[in-house]
Amino acid sequence: MITFGVALVLLFAIALLYFKIANKYNIVDKPNQRSSHTKVTIRGGGVIFPLAFIAGTLLFQPQNGYLALAVLAISSISFIDDVLTLSNKIRISVHTLAVGLAVYQCVNNQPYLQDFIGNSSIIFLVGCAVVTFVLFIGIINACNFMDGINGISVLYFTVVLGSVCFVQSKLGVFLFTNGVWQIFFASLVVFGFFNVRTKAKTFAGDVGSIALALILCFLVLSLMVNTQQIKWILLLSIYGLDTICTILCRLCRGENIFEAHRSHFYQYLANKRKIGHITISVAYALLQLLVNYFLLYNTSGLYAFIIFALIVVAYCCLRLYFEGKNALFNRYPY
Repeated sequence: MITFGVALVLLFAIALLYFKIANKYNIVDKPNQRSSHTKVTIRGGGVIFPLAFIAGTLLFQPQNGYLALAVLAISSISFIDDVLTLSNKIRISVHTLAVGLAVYQCVNNQPYLQDFIGNSSIIFLVGCAVVTFVLFIGIINACNFMDGINGISVLYFTVVLGSVCFVQSKLGVFLFTNGVWQIFFASLVVFGFFNVRTKAKTFAGDVGSIALALILCFLVLSLMVNTQQIKWILLLSIYGLDTICTILCRLCRGENIFEAHRSHFYQYLANKRKIGHITISVAYALLQLLVNYFLLYNTSGLYAFIIFALIVVAYCCLRLYFEGKNALFNRYPY
């Protein structure tokens, strides 16, 4: 716990220093028609996530250097995108590089996987690579889109990462050292102090949500490889549910799904129903915790799939009840 305490103090100081820099250089998020907040707020406070992870990796697990490099690349381009507006080609190129490095790290950490790859056909490997890439990019973008109200990302990621850490301890699967985990969780606590409020001091920005998403992708993939079970994808089920359902609704409305919007259910609850941000964020985190509980205590994951199926049904019913069929499936401004 000494590592956690020291990291807490240092990251708190770094966060305060960043706030001064952000105020000086106007790195802020100004409310607009797509925003779920009403005052100017410091953007990019999530920069402490990649800083903490990279520092922890260099200190306690340097063998994960490719993953640290991937986080550095994707967080750097995301931070620049928070400050400036970059072209999609540049962002996609760096994201592709970062995903490739993260996947390579996963393969490099598993000797038996290297043997498996050596004995597999090129067509099969290309197929696996494409599926993995699409999965990573999808999760990264979903996590970024879901970061729209106070507290939602930090609470959700704390639940998911805490669950992964518990799995590592329970199953004896080695993912990160204790030092890396402690510094990483310290960054979540520090950011949560400034973000889990009615009026947040800072937002994570792309640099925070995307860096966290990439690390989480690596962890989920590593768990699936280590245990040879696909059930761990349910660790991201609630974010996935809201994202996929919202995409389907937007497609039905004939909207461009790549354009910025605020059509997620959590945004509807916050903006239209005026439910408090923290209330919604806690609800999403608790729903994921419920799925994770059954995921962790049932070997096959069957109970977790059943619970998630029930949540899907409840979610669809609530959206239809609150928003209505016409609003969900006909083009309209949110």
